[in-house]
Amino acid sequence: MKIIFTGGGTGGHVFPIVAIARELKKIRPDFVFYYIGPKDEFASFHLKREGIKMKWILAGKIRRYWSKESLFLNLLDLIKIPIGFLQSFFYVFFLLPDLIFSKGGYGSIPVSMMGPLFLTPVMVHESDAVPGFANNLVSKFALEVFVSFPVDKTKHFPKKKIISVGSPIRNDIIGGSFEEAKEVFGVKEGKPVVLVLGGSQGSQKINSTILDGLTDFLNNFQIIHQVGQDNFKEVEAGAKVMASGHLMPNYSISPFLREREMKLALAASDIIISRAGGGAIFEIAASGKPSILVPLPFSAQNHQVENAYAYEASGACVVVEEKNLAPHFIIEKLKYLLADEKGLKKMSQAAKGFSRPRAAEIIAKYVSEYLVF
Repeated sequence: MKIIFTGGGTGGHVFPIVAIARELKKIRPDFVFYYIGPKDEFASFHLKREGIKMKWILAGKIRRYWSKESLFLNLLDLIKIPIGFLQSFFYVFFLLPDLIFSKGGYGSIPVSMMGPLFLTPVMVHESDAVPGFANNLVSKFALEVFVSFPVDKTKHFPKKKIISVGSPIRNDIIGGSFEEAKEVFGVKEGKPVVLVLGGSQGSQKINSTILDGLTDFLNNFQIIHQVGQDNFKEVEAGAKVMASGHLMPNYSISPFLREREMKLALAASDIIISRAGGGAIFEIAASGKPSILVPLPFSAQNHQVENAYAYEASGACVVVEEKNLAPHFIIEKLKYLLADEKGLKKMSQAAKGFSRPRAAEIIAKYVSEYLVF
């Protein structure tokens, strides 16, 4: 049996594919996996490690805002789009997959559209409460649509196709120990640990907020800060300027947290500050840690804002809009939350209640049963 995965190149697309592929291999080690999408080093690094064979296509993203730059990029991408469809046609024609599984993103459209053409079933997973353009389009002819958020919090998909399972997470990031985290991050007992996550690409706004108030942050907390690969050198240099040397042992900075590092960072943290992508929310929920979510404004279909408030409604987090993101405000918010032991416990319980740690397993069982029977 052959399965083609397709999607974008961010962690929100890649890590759920990793989780599903791992569960499928447990059930059916004879399955063969391919990934077809826009060329991306992040996707290549993580998917190849799972034995997933990579095929690259050109893909174009139409920008729905006006500027001279967007006009030029749209014209350039209009050339890429038909080439990407042609590449997808030949890949699907020669591979003859038994299933196409889409995680969304503009790069998934050409591949997913080959499903009806070759009479190949298509399944979709959506991480966010509001689907992006790609999954919204593909859902029209998809066999099933797996969603992360509860059905009443999920918009636009045909209700008869929806299966609410949660977002597939890598089980290897759950269950770390504080003792190991001491060795990796230098954290110690006695001062609260704040884990700051900006997603696989990092968040410049969150990074700058931490830097601007770094001395005050480190006087009150220990910080484990994931800043993104592109931002790492700049943030690292800024941290050395902004904080006194004696405080730097309270600060651990990484461009990206690999699985073991993420596992230990989640275990060590007392509270988490994060963007509000669906994948990030379900990883935080599975860890059972309270959180402050800072949704990305102007995200496609405003999905991060929708995600954040859907999660806040469960009682597991507090939402801070980016316009209110200032060092003194976040520090006071952290102090207030961390001082309320009963409140933290309730948030932790709510996070666990919201989490769906078996999502990848459920999807894998559904897919394998469909293909075998």
